[in-house]
Amino acid sequence: MSPAGKVSGFYREGNEWFCKTTLLSDITVNVGGVKFHLHMFPLISKCGKIAKIVEESKPTRDSTFTISLEEFPGAADAFLIAAKFCYQLRVDYTARNIVMVYCAANYLEMTDHYGEGNLLFVADNYFHKNVLRNWKDCILALQSCEAVISRAEELQIIKKCLHSISVMVCTDPSLFGWPMLMYGSLQSPGGSILWNGINTGARIQSSESNWWFEDISYLGVALFKRLIETMEARRIRPEILVGAIIYYSKKYLPGLGRWQGGQGSKTRTVASFSMTPAAIDERNLLETVEKLLPEKKGKSFCRFLLGLLRVAFILGASPPCRESLERRIGMQLEFATLDSLLMPCYADSDTLYNTDCVERIINHFVSSEQKATVFSPSSLNSEISPSSGPLRKVAKLVDGYMAEVASDTNLKSEKMRSLAQALPESSRNFHDGIYRAVDIFLKAHPWLSDKEKEQLCTIIDFQKLSIDACAHASHNERLPLRIVLQVLFFEQMQLRRVLAGSYAFDSGSRAPAHQLTGTGDLVTQVVQRDEWVTVVRENQVLKVDLDSMRSKVGELEGEFNRMKQQVKRVTKSHSSLFSPGSVVRRIGCNSLPQSSNAHADIIESTAPSPRASVERAESSHHSRHSRSLSSCG
Repeated sequence: MSPAGKVSGFYREGNEWFCKTTLLSDITVNVGGVKFHLHMFPLISKCGKIAKIVEESKPTRDSTFTISLEEFPGAADAFLIAAKFCYQLRVDYTARNIVMVYCAANYLEMTDHYGEGNLLFVADNYFHKNVLRNWKDCILALQSCEAVISRAEELQIIKKCLHSISVMVCTDPSLFGWPMLMYGSLQSPGGSILWNGINTGARIQSSESNWWFEDISYLGVALFKRLIETMEARRIRPEILVGAIIYYSKKYLPGLGRWQGGQGSKTRTVASFSMTPAAIDERNLLETVEKLLPEKKGKSFCRFLLGLLRVAFILGASPPCRESLERRIGMQLEFATLDSLLMPCYADSDTLYNTDCVERIINHFVSSEQKATVFSPSSLNSEISPSSGPLRKVAKLVDGYMAEVASDTNLKSEKMRSLAQALPESSRNFHDGIYRAVDIFLKAHPWLSDKEKEQLCTIIDFQKLSIDACAHASHNERLPLRIVLQVLFFEQMQLRRVLAGSYAFDSGSRAPAHQLTGTGDLVTQVVQRDEWVTVVRENQVLKVDLDSMRSKVGELEGEFNRMKQQVKRVTKSHSSLFSPGSVVRRIGCNSLPQSSNAHADIIESTAPSPRASVERAESSHHSRHSRSLSSCG
């Protein structure tokens, strides 16, 4: 028995620990502000560090020797376990405390040189035989490394835990222990289901690859990052790693799960750990996740990136992080949805939506598409180019986005133009979407001048408007008159092309039948012929009437101007000799009882203006056009 006598245990009074023994303590160890009143012999017989300190200090027998252990791994709890081991008291080793015991034994130099089977040997043996072979214990031990991260790294404890976990992820989880609770049934090591300890021979039909997502989500950001990098080095499939990263991000980033439409399928876990989630710095987590994500494309992945970008603006992430997310999204913009693209503007801005960010994403998409097709021989033909499909999808998406943000009264027309012109002309077969967005914008901004409206309408190619869009635009009172006239002109040209195609079909229908089969264009012309031939003919008649009316309006306008000039000349030269009535009779008009000035005012007020005449002619034309369409239907 040691000179300390028989010790039955330890007890605590405030911040001081005492041994339950009859002998007085002769050494006081200060660990993080907690004092341990112990005996020198049990400590120096097991702890090399304390033995060296005592030997160097040479304390006297009459006084109590005091030492302080700075930056002790595991603090007072770990030293208490080491002290119990020195006094040969019972110590319970668990997956939660074995790492700090391991680090404390290394710090105190409790090696076999100071006694066979010392604490360092015991901790190392327990760690390798019990912890590294069990999934649950390995996760718990890895989580406990965060408190002693530097010394655990020095002892390669973290590296061994990461390697063991990555190996078990690639292994059938039913082999981790026997028996074990998983999926609600007991299993044998071979994966068979047990009933009352008897092997039934039945096996689990499938083992999902995401069973471990919840377990590793209790790790801190630094350890989670190192675990993902270790799994990536072991060539675990990228889609599985992305699933783990998404699960981890949804758990700790606020609001991300709501934008992703829930957590998805229920993830199974091997056992309930009763662990508390790690304390996470959200901004650090976001920037770490962005670096961990591989270069991957997909609809759900693009939605996740857009959710990360939202959170990045909320948390104020670094500019490189936001730029990287925008670049990643731009490379797969064809998989984005309109609701995920509508990101509010969280900065000090008058606009509701972050249109600048979306414009940068579009520019990234265009640049990536150009790089993808620059060496493609088929890119010379825009109809069969592999990039034409994504371009069409993105153009439709951008048109819908413009229509949604156009109702913002603080949005500038320059931003609408830049959004529409960010994509190349070949991306849109029709400009109906752009016209719809412009119409919504004009409705929300009624104070715009005609010049500003005309500048905004320059983004619309009226030759690419459909028949329905042309009909709507020709009746749209929000458009300037110049634009309406352009719409009418291009509408007539479009109807003329349709009519020419119908006549071509009539002449081609006399050809042999084997020359007409297998052509999709002819089928389309057959459908158009029956519906539009009558309408086209009627519209040609209406066009002739409209042209004659416009010429008459021009003649009236010229006559009106000549009358005004003659009135001014006669008034100046014969103001004292002739009355206003005689002046009017000279130029061939009936006399009126008013004065000459009043007469000129009446002429100016009652004569129809050219714009009003054209508007009445257009309304008459469209009313007749509508009646012809209804009669055709």
